[in-house]
Amino acid sequence: MNIVNTPTFKKYFVPGIVFQSVVIAGGYGTGRELIEFFLNYGVLGGFIAMCTVSLLTWSIICAVSFEFARIFKAYDYRTFFMKLLGKFWFLYEICYFGILLIVLAVIAATAGSILQELFGLNYWIGVMGMMIGVGLLVFNGNEAIEKFLSYWSFLLYAVYIIFLIFSFTKFGSSIKETLFNGEVESGFIIGGFKYAWYNLGVIPVILFTVRHIETRREAIGSGLMAGVIGIVPGIFLYLAMLGQYPDVLNVTVPTNYLLGILGLPLLQMTFQIVLFGTLIETGTGLIYAVNERVSSVYIEKGKEMPNWITTILTIVLLIIGVIVAQFGLIGLIAKGYGSMTWGFFLFFVVPVLTIGIWKIVKQSKENINI
Repeated sequence: MNIVNTPTFKKYFVPGIVFQSVVIAGGYGTGRELIEFFLNYGVLGGFIAMCTVSLLTWSIICAVSFEFARIFKAYDYRTFFMKLLGKFWFLYEICYFGILLIVLAVIAATAGSILQELFGLNYWIGVMGMMIGVGLLVFNGNEAIEKFLSYWSFLLYAVYIIFLIFSFTKFGSSIKETLFNGEVESGFIIGGFKYAWYNLGVIPVILFTVRHIETRREAIGSGLMAGVIGIVPGIFLYLAMLGQYPDVLNVTVPTNYLLGILGLPLLQMTFQIVLFGTLIETGTGLIYAVNERVSSVYIEKGKEMPNWITTILTIVLLIIGVIVAQFGLIGLIAKGYGSMTWGFFLFFVVPVLTIGIWKIVKQSKENINI
């Protein structure tokens, strides 16, 4: 039996896998993000923040969001926030489009660099390859997206584990010494929350996977698992970076830097190919959510969204992302992500933990009384 097609896997693991797939390119695909939000707050402080603050925040918010989506059958972000915020639902969309363009820019810049460094290809070949991959998945819909992201995540986990093993084999003593003697600087808890908050903005993007969930137990279990599935590869990468601390702090793309130092060409090539696939995953999830949002408007009117709209939206968003990428990777991550963090906190995290929980409880009581 193919485990990916089993009901249990679709309910408990697919939402988390898709969450991890959408998070990775903007969350820790280059490694630069982990420096900005964790390593800059001290080696030990950053590690603690990642393994506790960010992990628990992701799991809790995912669990509540999945249950809210299940109860109100809100499987796209527009419907979700109309149920949650009413007429103020558009506030999330403003933040979402901000992070969408930033992450697409990061994806475009990284995709172009990967194929250029690996095979000496022109930068724009990598960008175009990423755009074509995203387009094919978006056009094939949620079932194709779920399957591709699930299979690719298995491969990603395997490569990250191998990466960590080789890092410990070569720099294990340095990693342990750096971690156990690491400092905890003020603000590390805020760093963990900020990292979690800006990445939580993608939860409403993956709500199409919640269609498989039927009970509260499944929603909460799936949400808790999503936090774990999403953060573990980032923890692996963080530990690997400690072998080159503090030099890694000033590196634009730490993953490439670390793989080069390991001196394993096959692993470096495999890792970069897998990373290229994750760029396609992230871009697909982000853009597919926009298509689902537009489709929900057509459904409300009793119509079906024309295919040409999907094509135009996908192409336009990708092109804008490529243009934004010209502003530089480090600046985008340091300034752009930081600005969006507070928007997601105010218009998603706070409402879902207050209004969202209240509406879940209220709706549950009403269902019992029916």
